[in-house]
Amino acid sequence: MSNPNPRIVLAGSVVSSLRGLDALVRNGANVVGVAGLAKSKSRLVSGYTRMDDSAARARIPYLDFEDINTEEVCRAVEGWAPDLLFVVGLSQIVRRPLLSLPTIGCIGFHPTWLPIGRGRAPLAWLVLDGVPGAATFFLMNADVDSGPILIQEPFFVGATDYAADVEQKMLDAIDRALDQWIPRLKAGEWDPQPQDDTAATYNGSRRPEDALIQWDKSALEIASLVRAASMPHPGAYTYVSGHRLTIWRAEPMKDNRHRGVVGRILKLDAAGHLLVQTGGGLICVTEYEIDGAEGVLPHLVPGVKLGYEPQHEIHRLVSMITRLQQEVRELHRVLAAKDEHRTMNVSFSGESVS
Repeated sequence: MSNPNPRIVLAGSVVSSLRGLDALVRNGANVVGVAGLAKSKSRLVSGYTRMDDSAARARIPYLDFEDINTEEVCRAVEGWAPDLLFVVGLSQIVRRPLLSLPTIGCIGFHPTWLPIGRGRAPLAWLVLDGVPGAATFFLMNADVDSGPILIQEPFFVGATDYAADVEQKMLDAIDRALDQWIPRLKAGEWDPQPQDDTAATYNGSRRPEDALIQWDKSALEIASLVRAASMPHPGAYTYVSGHRLTIWRAEPMKDNRHRGVVGRILKLDAAGHLLVQTGGGLICVTEYEIDGAEGVLPHLVPGVKLGYEPQHEIHRLVSMITRLQQEVRELHRVLAAKDEHRTMNVSFSGESVS
């Protein structure tokens, strides 16, 4: 590279963005600007993190944005005159003209062994698949996570890891990757390696509603979902007595002494742990909370059923609709009788007496 110690701008919105910034500063990279997602747009961002304090401590100019592709952001980044734009932990797609501003290029980050695992929700998919990840920095292009790779630093994903465990391993891998690569970058090394597109796999997005627990699944499948949806994600969930029950931690159990109806609590121990029957084995729910509960909370005791029974709920709704229809018909009958009575009164009051 003809430009040693290039001018760098970093954009992001989550803890990996901050970890990347700290690593760049620690390695003496020439960071000339930081752009962070505004708090007003943080509601749907898992693990939202601000970078303004870290930027201030390093005396780096900072910009809040709601949409990274606005003219205002482009003007600010252009004013920083970057050679490289790092985009780390940002769900928004960076478009032109912002992509074209850096003189060398834009660097993206993805925590999988690219070209395997391109796409959305990588942490959750890593937990669900139980496969190794990698802190991968690559040169961005027009396609998703498909540009030439600058460095990949592996990390292990265990069979019982929760999303937070994998996130921590990913953050440590970011440190190792940038501690190796930034000194080489400052020395003028630049050797992006093309990805093998024939080996690429793609993961689709995951939304909060995808973490709804289906109790007829096996205990292993449910435990995997709980681990994948756990913090910093919104959590796996079910319903009980009209309330939403978020489950943060759960483990499959080898227990041949208990069995019951799928979804029903079989046992409550002194620690408040719930033993629940699934469609394949038992699961022990060890950490949970009832969200947004008001008034009297449901008692989570043996015999209580978790989740909704579709046929029962349909019957309840049909019965409710039938009652409402009867009440509407009765109301119409009463109103019609009142109208008839009012009409008769008007008629009598209009008659003359001879």
